[in-house]
Amino acid sequence: MVVLSQPVLDNFSTIKTCKFPTSSFYCGIPVIDLLNRDAKTRIIKACKEFGFFKLVNHGVPLEFITGLEAEATKFFNLSQMEKEKAGKANPFGYGNKRIGSNGDVGWVEYLLLNTNPDDIHQKAITIPGDAEKFWSLVNDYVSAVRNLACEVLEMIADGLKIEPRYALSRLVRDEKSDTFFRLNHYPPCPELQVLCDRNLIGFGEHTDPQIISVLRSNNTSGLQISLRDGTWVSVPPDQYSFFFNVGDSLQVMTNGRFSSVRHRVVADGVKSRVSMIYLGGPPLTEKISPLPSLMEQGEESLYKEFTWSEYKKSAYNTRLGDNRLAFFEKSAGQ
Repeated sequence: MVVLSQPVLDNFSTIKTCKFPTSSFYCGIPVIDLLNRDAKTRIIKACKEFGFFKLVNHGVPLEFITGLEAEATKFFNLSQMEKEKAGKANPFGYGNKRIGSNGDVGWVEYLLLNTNPDDIHQKAITIPGDAEKFWSLVNDYVSAVRNLACEVLEMIADGLKIEPRYALSRLVRDEKSDTFFRLNHYPPCPELQVLCDRNLIGFGEHTDPQIISVLRSNNTSGLQISLRDGTWVSVPPDQYSFFFNVGDSLQVMTNGRFSSVRHRVVADGVKSRVSMIYLGGPPLTEKISPLPSLMEQGEESLYKEFTWSEYKKSAYNTRLGDNRLAFFEKSAGQ
């Protein structure tokens, strides 16, 4: 068990307990049944109003989910020395407390992986124990979730009347897709009582820069999202469902019809939280701009065109909570 003293806690960010604390979950999160015939319409509505939704009856085999969670838990339960054998995150590998290279920290440890198994960085990551089993589970899970993400992206294209319907999904399916996969572990923080009405930040507020993110976690709470009015609310955990986040790139490609969702994770005082996040990104050379088939007559782009590589570089040079898209917004008359 992790034991913290007040001086240690002083090294981490805290926030006031949000309006809807983890003991009182927000009940307005859109829940969409993929098998329902109005799923497409409800996905579009959720992306416009929240940039976030929960998906049930998703079709991803339960054994893929539970198998990978068991392996992830096994890894994070190793000694610190063993975990560090995976290699320091740069960006891929094992990270502990530090998030990125610009000073952000959180009560979290993680494995950041490239979804391309042939990537040279991936081959440098050493997983202690049965590495072959671990990578097999990762590949099965990522493949299933990629297919799910692409199905949702094609439903979004249909709903927005984007042509062709694979205009979004092709970017994630591309063999050069710059897609990441994160395994996050938020250990319990038993000293949280010293914080009184404050929460300890596990992963600070941010938006995801990619096109779409697919999150699954165990049944420990902690995820919070910001509503359009800036109110932070706690999301009820559901270990059998997936949560979808609109990313910055999709916000640009829809010319602001969708907005990327600001989200964060707070630590729990008793239980550990394990989450698995698929971050679907385009190829590095892909130009990101509003899709022509979506633009109405006379509608102007809200954003300057950029490549994913340019945006990724810019994002890496900012803090987690910064508005990364601000650098690419067009001013009046541009």
